[in-house]
Amino acid sequence: MSLRQSLYGTGVALVTPFKSNSEVDLDALSKIIDFVINGGAEYVVTLGTTGETPCLSKEEKIAIIRFTYEKVNNRVPVVVGIGGNNTPEVIKELESFPLDKATAVLSASPYYNKPSQEGIFLHYKALAAASPKPILLYNVPGRTGRNMTAATTLRLANEVANIGGIKEASGDMAQCMQILRDRPENFLVVSGDDALVLPQIACGMDGVISVAANAFPQQFTHMVRQCLKGDFKAAKSLNDVLIEAYDLMFAENNPAGVKAFMTELNLLENYLRLPMVPLSEGLHEKVKAFLKKA
Repeated sequence: MSLRQSLYGTGVALVTPFKSNSEVDLDALSKIIDFVINGGAEYVVTLGTTGETPCLSKEEKIAIIRFTYEKVNNRVPVVVGIGGNNTPEVIKELESFPLDKATAVLSASPYYNKPSQEGIFLHYKALAAASPKPILLYNVPGRTGRNMTAATTLRLANEVANIGGIKEASGDMAQCMQILRDRPENFLVVSGDDALVLPQIACGMDGVISVAANAFPQQFTHMVRQCLKGDFKAAKSLNDVLIEAYDLMFAENNPAGVKAFMTELNLLENYLRLPMVPLSEGLHEKVKAFLKKA
């Protein structure tokens, strides 16, 4: 089965909950996984940016992957995030992390180094050769400092066998439409921007890897399903309610915003690891007000 079939719909980029002593809170993670799956998520993504992976040790990452497989228990596919700007190091992780139960590996393009398009292409080609599972490209120039062009994405899609799709978070609708027009038949294209999911599915995307669905799985997955059915009128009425929530979630940083919502929904305690800090008091009050109203 291609990734375009197995990862169609809403994937949730899971947060990593922490205790007051900064340890990973596996009890809260268990509750969150049940919450999003019962809410309708088609799959989950562990160790994405929303999971605060830059601040997790290798041992913690492996423990979280194993715990996620066990908790999900084959109810939905699991995608594992493994990326970085040190290509040999990423290859080592692909070879040593427990990926036996993963459907795919989500890998953000190299950040900070600012490689050329050829460098990005060769980085992913090396990862695809080493990975036991298909690679899902992740273009997020707001974090990496370098956009992966439509031409590079399409070159990887057509020339590298073990690359199965892309999470496209450039926010550039023209670039998205070019990828959607020229992609191979089985190449998955999902949104990485909660606020743009509706128009991007209208252009032909296959779904989304969402931050907001950590807090609103039922409403968000239903909205995405309406989009995928072509009922954009119904989808718009659901999306209109969530627009303010998207704004609040990303006003300061991710995942501080979504963790504020999840704290109010009693899904976790409001702790992040430095350099990330909880949402400022004024914005947190707006989160409470939104939830009361919604």
